[in-house]
Amino acid sequence: MQGSLSSLEVVILAAGQGRRMASARPKVLHTLAGQPLLAHVLKAAQNLKPRAIHVVYGHGGDAVRAAFPQAPVNWVLQATQRGTGDAVSCALAQLGAEARVLVLLGDVPLITQATLEGLCARSASGLALLTFHAPGPNQYGRIVRNSQGLVERIVEWRDASPAERALTEVNSGILAASAENLRRWLPRLTSANAQGELYLTDIVALARADKVAVEAIQPTTLYEVQGVNSRSDLAGLERAFQYESAQALMAAGVQLMDPSRVDVRGTLTAGRDVLIDVDCVFEGDVTLGDGVTVGPHCFVRNSCLGEGAQIESHSVIDGAHIGSRAHVGPFARLRPGTRLDQETRVGNFVEVKASSVGAHSKVNHLSYIGDATIGEHVNVGAGVITCNYDGARKHRTIIGDKAFIGSDSQLVAPVEIGQGATIGAGSTVTKDAPAGELTLSRTAQKTVSGWRRPEK
Repeated sequence: MQGSLSSLEVVILAAGQGRRMASARPKVLHTLAGQPLLAHVLKAAQNLKPRAIHVVYGHGGDAVRAAFPQAPVNWVLQATQRGTGDAVSCALAQLGAEARVLVLLGDVPLITQATLEGLCARSASGLALLTFHAPGPNQYGRIVRNSQGLVERIVEWRDASPAERALTEVNSGILAASAENLRRWLPRLTSANAQGELYLTDIVALARADKVAVEAIQPTTLYEVQGVNSRSDLAGLERAFQYESAQALMAAGVQLMDPSRVDVRGTLTAGRDVLIDVDCVFEGDVTLGDGVTVGPHCFVRNSCLGEGAQIESHSVIDGAHIGSRAHVGPFARLRPGTRLDQETRVGNFVEVKASSVGAHSKVNHLSYIGDATIGEHVNVGAGVITCNYDGARKHRTIIGDKAFIGSDSQLVAPVEIGQGATIGAGSTVTKDAPAGELTLSRTAQKTVSGWRRPEK
């Protein structure tokens, strides 16, 4: 297949405003599975390894281009939105003379590589359309066939007669044709229609008039060709995407307690015997090792969880590396730069940021660990804070192996706690604590006789 597509160029139509979204954001920048709609279409195009990708943009053009600063595409401006035919015409000058052209829509995000390869293959002899049978009432353009079953033309909903509106085969908007034919047909389009626009779909009738073969194929699944015209459409495609993601995870051996209550908004790679409970969200690139358990209501972004790690409920893990058999949560927050070694414990209402915690160490309760290096077999008591920020700069706290940090202590960085040191509960430590010694800072306790609490 790849050899037959060596001349392929892709044109993505992404200039529409999307009024029904009721949003100031360009429609193609609304997100599905954590990525803009256009990002999904670009990925589908790139999977075909085309010679070039041209994106026709218009409404909100600066924002659209800014969202893809590194995309390997040729940006084509449609200054005035005069219809899909005009949009493709804007890209004509950029197309190679002998190119085979695939036209995609920036708001149809779930089209698959297999379907597109089949469509391109069928375009070798002329014009190939992707059509489908739409369930229920809709306003898609209708596919009109002749008595021999051959495609004759496409009629848009607003221009269709009652009999034509009764047809069930509809146009997806995705097609493939040679650049040579497009250069012959597009200048012949007219705006003599209900919307006063240049319809790309009118090239079907022109192809038939020129005795060029017109073929129609259909996708494997309906959601591949469903576009986003409203927030309801977007929500429906989100569920379709997540359903497919859940099925793939379970096929790979992941146990999902409820497949309808897990969202993957990026890439989730999981080993064997992973268990994911309900209402978990995974963003970016996430790797779960063999035997990992993720409890309910957890959020994991751009993180790696080692073999046998256990994440309890309502934990947030962002940009962290968690070692094998580590235990996190419930209600823990690991921020970017966190690294937990094997068999560590980070407990309830603990926040860790830009810190490493050595093997077998514990930070179990109500603590903040920021910009710290904690050794092995360290116990950090409840309510401990590393005071890492002086109002202008961040400073680091270093805690040696087997140190014991008493509850409700503040370690004012930069400071180093020596190996085997003990910090007495309630201490504020501003100087280095020597190894193997007890360090504490407390004022003398006193009782004020005869004191009475104020009364209302």
